[in-house]
Amino acid sequence: MGSQPHFGFTCHGRPVHRSTSDYHPDATAWQRFNKAVALGINRRVFSMNTFWCFNLLAFCSLPAVLTGVGVIHKGTFPAWLVSASFISLIAWVAQTYLQLVLLPALGVGQGLQSTAADARAAKTFEDVEAVKIAQAVALDRLDDKTEGGIRAVLDAVTALAARIDGKDGTP
Repeated sequence: MGSQPHFGFTCHGRPVHRSTSDYHPDATAWQRFNKAVALGINRRVFSMNTFWCFNLLAFCSLPAVLTGVGVIHKGTFPAWLVSASFISLIAWVAQTYLQLVLLPALGVGQGLQSTAADARAAKTFEDVEAVKIAQAVALDRLDDKTEGGIRAVLDAVTALAARIDGKDGTP
């Protein structure tokens, strides 16, 4: 997290960056490698291409399941497609590799996105509070009963109008 925040800091000192990737530590080569892998996996896994690949993987075991429960007769599909070893391979890839390996990487990516969203939300809240305070001050100054602000302008206009009309005794 060596880069300077694009949007400054929150009042509690939390940096507000433009990109989610700026929240991941990158001081060492190992941290930069982890950052690249985690963000790369998140970009690729959370895509429609991955959705379709996972669907294809899931449907690879469907013929064996349908044959096993008797919905489809044996011999309808090629023997390799309904073999126990093929189904075991599909199960290992889907249930073991994808779940155990992708889960931590996706968690890191989700954590980065959460941190970035929290910082942006905090900064937005602070900005809105500052605008709210400035708006209250502006409205107070526009109130004609408040000393200073618009009251001073109205008094000056009234005095000028009186001078023009010659009511205050000055030529």
